[in-house]
Amino acid sequence: MIKQRIILVLYLVLMPFTDAWSAQGLTAFTVTPSADGGETYTVTIQILALMTVLSLLPAALIMTTSFTRIIIVLSILRQALGMAQTPSNQILLGLSVFLTFFIMSPVFTLAYENGLKPYLDEEMSPELAMEKVSEPFYHFMLEQTRETDLAMFADIAGHGKLDPAEKVPFSLLLPSFVTSELKTAFQIGFLLFIPFLIIDLVVASVLMSMGMMMLSPMIISLPFKLMLFVLIDGWSLIMGTMASSFYV
Repeated sequence: MIKQRIILVLYLVLMPFTDAWSAQGLTAFTVTPSADGGETYTVTIQILALMTVLSLLPAALIMTTSFTRIIIVLSILRQALGMAQTPSNQILLGLSVFLTFFIMSPVFTLAYENGLKPYLDEEMSPELAMEKVSEPFYHFMLEQTRETDLAMFADIAGHGKLDPAEKVPFSLLLPSFVTSELKTAFQIGFLLFIPFLIIDLVVASVLMSMGMMMLSPMIISLPFKLMLFVLIDGWSLIMGTMASSFYV
């Protein structure tokens, strides 16, 4: 009963404004012809398009940058150390994001200066600005992609043999780049796993020879792995290696 009274009061309060709203209306879509024969859309549609693009930004950050390789290597490193929750997922994600921005900063700078800034200054059309923004990312992805992966996806798509002078379509470059990044990340992770695996084997063999079968080798080997990682300045080594593995 109380809810019905509240609804009735709101209806009586807002009823005088309904006629004004219906008379004025809200222009959601307006196309204005331009002098050069093109068309200009309303700000409402531009904002809607911008919000749609922003919703795809996380996927673009993961698939077209160095983020994939970094987060996989850091996750494998945590597994090799034998610590399931340290560093936490939030720390690994934050570290991967900021290292990605560090590695991709030349690409972001070129994309802003060549495409985004002229578009914001109304010196370039949206179509040309989008092309100029995507060019630095295209070259970055192409440099990190293996030719074998490109050839595989080109064969699957029926594209035929790729000509070196031909521009690789983005539909082929994106899955090839992601595949190459996964392969490179697992190769780096394998090399990271070897020294920690040796420590686990040595500790397990010592405990077995001493007859201490009820004691978990992971508990004993963890301090030694942490000590090794600290002595070699592991975090600086990992970050420097990851940053230098990309060719921007």
